[in-house]
Amino acid sequence: MFIQTETTPNPATLKFLPGQAVLEGGTADFPTEEAAAPSPLARRLFGVGGVTGVFLGHDFVTVTKGETAEWQHLKPALLAAILEHYQSGAPAIEGADDHGGHAESDGPDNEIVRQIKVLLDTRVRPAVAQDGGDIVFHGFDRGVVYLHMQGACAGCPSSTLTLKMGIENLLRHYIPDVTEVRPVVV
Repeated sequence: MFIQTETTPNPATLKFLPGQAVLEGGTADFPTEEAAAPSPLARRLFGVGGVTGVFLGHDFVTVTKGETAEWQHLKPALLAAILEHYQSGAPAIEGADDHGGHAESDGPDNEIVRQIKVLLDTRVRPAVAQDGGDIVFHGFDRGVVYLHMQGACAGCPSSTLTLKMGIENLLRHYIPDVTEVRPVVV
């Protein structure tokens, strides 16, 4: 197995591409070691000292490191952990496979919310997945769209610019009812 690595716009994250599916559908964000309980892969990666977050996508794994950790020391151990995981035959996530979806919405703004989700799924999420992250819909209230940033997007120095200049402008262009986009920390 050959595992490629790619840098991301967030210097604290590195994207690993194992050359095969990581998750069959959706994404999974593990911002803490405790949150990684259902994922043998994430638990194994958190076992490498200095790891502060793990994000699983369809065909990639994004790892976030702590401030004092150095990639030149972490990268070999992370590559070994990913290789060991795939050799073990264990699933990336045990149990239910219901990860990475948008928040449900019920109410008078259902059509607006549907349009927001379609634009996110077709225009935004594929682009941020290239950078090792994801952005999911969290809510819509009085013109404000609330989005949750995951993986390399969470904590990225350019995330505010991405939200305001990119996503907000896109949504406002196609959906006049949208006035603002705000990040949500879950």
